[in-house]
Amino acid sequence: MKRTVFALGLVIALFVGLLAGTTAQQPAAGGVAIDRDDIGGVVAGPKGPEAGVWVIAETSDLPTKFVKIVVTDDQGRYLLPDLPGANYDVWVRGYGLVDSPKVKSAPGKSLNLTAVLAPNARAAAQYYPAGYWLSLMKVPDASEFPGTGPDGNGINPAMKSQSEWIARSQSFGCTQCHALGSKGTREVPEALGHFNSGAEAWERRVQSGQAGAQMSGMLNQFGRTRALQVFGDWTDRIAKGEVPPAPPRPQGIERNIVITEWDFAEPKVYLHDVVSSDRRNPKVNANGPIYGALELSADYLPVVDPKTNAASKIPLTVRDPETPATSPAMPAPSPYWGDEPIWTSKNNVHNTMLDGQARVWMTSTVRPSPNPDFCKPGSSHPSAKVFPLERAGRHLAMYDPKTKQLTHISTCFGTHHLMFAEDANNTLWASAGGGGGVIGWLNTKVFDETHDEVKAQGWAPFVIDTNGNGKRDAWVEPTQPVDPTKDKRLNFGLYAASPAPDGSIWGTVLGFPGAIVRFVPGANPTETGLTEYYELPWNDPKAPVKGFSPRGGDVDRNGVFWAALASGHLASFDRRKCTVLNGPTATGSHCPEGFTLYQEPLPQLQGVTTPGSAEASYYTWVDQFDTLGLGANTPINTGNASEALLALKDGQWVKMRVPYPSGYYTKWMDGRVDDANAGWKGKGLWSTTGTRTPFHMEGGRGTTSKVVKFQLRPNPLAK
Repeated sequence: MKRTVFALGLVIALFVGLLAGTTAQQPAAGGVAIDRDDIGGVVAGPKGPEAGVWVIAETSDLPTKFVKIVVTDDQGRYLLPDLPGANYDVWVRGYGLVDSPKVKSAPGKSLNLTAVLAPNARAAAQYYPAGYWLSLMKVPDASEFPGTGPDGNGINPAMKSQSEWIARSQSFGCTQCHALGSKGTREVPEALGHFNSGAEAWERRVQSGQAGAQMSGMLNQFGRTRALQVFGDWTDRIAKGEVPPAPPRPQGIERNIVITEWDFAEPKVYLHDVVSSDRRNPKVNANGPIYGALELSADYLPVVDPKTNAASKIPLTVRDPETPATSPAMPAPSPYWGDEPIWTSKNNVHNTMLDGQARVWMTSTVRPSPNPDFCKPGSSHPSAKVFPLERAGRHLAMYDPKTKQLTHISTCFGTHHLMFAEDANNTLWASAGGGGGVIGWLNTKVFDETHDEVKAQGWAPFVIDTNGNGKRDAWVEPTQPVDPTKDKRLNFGLYAASPAPDGSIWGTVLGFPGAIVRFVPGANPTETGLTEYYELPWNDPKAPVKGFSPRGGDVDRNGVFWAALASGHLASFDRRKCTVLNGPTATGSHCPEGFTLYQEPLPQLQGVTTPGSAEASYYTWVDQFDTLGLGANTPINTGNASEALLALKDGQWVKMRVPYPSGYYTKWMDGRVDDANAGWKGKGLWSTTGTRTPFHMEGGRGTTSKVVKFQLRPNPLAK
């Protein structure tokens, strides 16, 4: 009888535990308590517990491939939390190691893992980020500039300094599209053929595929002969066994990062951007789908639903069937895809943003580039009267998930990046990329009320208040000297465009040394908008660090602008430090005191003695509302050569490395709060692996882009 009662009690206790769901715990090896949706244990090697190494769990049992990655604590303990029901391959990866054998496991099980020490430095280095390999590249010495041409040192005479060479090879050139130092770039693919030298191999390599003409043209900007020597020498030395220095293992709060990945889109396309929520209110679209942007490559929005772990597609169309495809010609076959053109897009979607209704707004081509008459001289459109426009290569589109409808919006101004302002009109501001001479906007309130794309849009030229009277007046043109009685127009295109809480719009100007721009719309932006233009202090003798060539940037809640630089820095620009804001001297180099530079955490390129690093982040995004957990207004770089997100916390870098698959490279990130009451589990950052060459990543041909979620828990064992 006593046995029967005891057995019945045990059954009841087990039943109650099942009803309790994942709150029921069991002790795992090493004292790590796990729930029914966790895997946990200890990682040990021949010398004992392995701290600061990654434990990776991967499954193909779900609708799309799913990966979760965590870092071991100082005792080698790990806990993989919140795993969907599936069978997983689990293994260890870390600096100083080679991958351990994959072990089959499932949620709710404890699992100790055995780390495998790398047999030599070369084997260990296969897991290092691309930037460590890139740091082996020998840049021409500063004394060799300006270049003396093909009959001299082979450097293009137009290239005046070593810094310009670095800018051209980094985020102002090669690494704006893909990493240098990934396995696909530091090695010469066998499919390319046999070559007598690395320089000869690179001559063939840069002509490969649909980006071949662009890459080949880039070599001419360096000076083709010398560029081939530099790149060829780099890969030759690596082929002979040279390896970079070892990176440090994750430390401190870097060990609290949880990474989740979902396969996104297809192997032939690539992701440029990803969006999860409204930039102004990260609670929008809570637990909803994640939308991507397939620049150049295909005409659909890729979607991942984190609740169902499923990927899907939203087809995109153009308004005018005569809209040409963006597919460039192929100078030579790709070693991965042969003669097959893998990029076929007409829409060429570059950037996506959500509004407060969780509608997806995007920069998208909807028609051929010649503008309609309302944009041109003689039009009655208010903006065309002030500054008519003849062409726009990319426009706008909006997808409404509720109605499943796609709306085309033909703009007179070109579009590149988008961001909503915090105003009553829900104004959508757009940068034009590298040219155009204007900043454009769409009054989405007017558009929703009238569906009139002509009435709802506007644009304005960039005019500096050089006469210093605080208002927009008649101007002199960019090629004319400053007239102290007039304003002056500048001709450039914003790359980044980021509205600040005070209503101003901040952005970046590409090139060397590049600039930071603040546009103040005024009451009627077309006629009242004023521009402030601040060059990077590359040539200022008082500047302690010579930073140059910004790419993407973002503004924080205090009006401080942050930007990633090709020199391997994160720059902050605080306008409040400026002693001159307008007038005849406010034409670019008038506020070096506004800049502060933070060197990114990679080794420097060989042959470079100035401060900086082999890193050159593509974009800076500011976590204004603390969606990660490092605090509000935390600037975060895309860390493209580090294969990580790089957050600046209290003047120190927090490196959030994505170790698998190697080759992580993102161009954007986004923060979202799914549940404000759920602590670290209720929020996180979203990014994508956005390299134009996913086949350069680990796995080669067949590897696809991924949605990557970053979460920061309070400790490495938090559930």
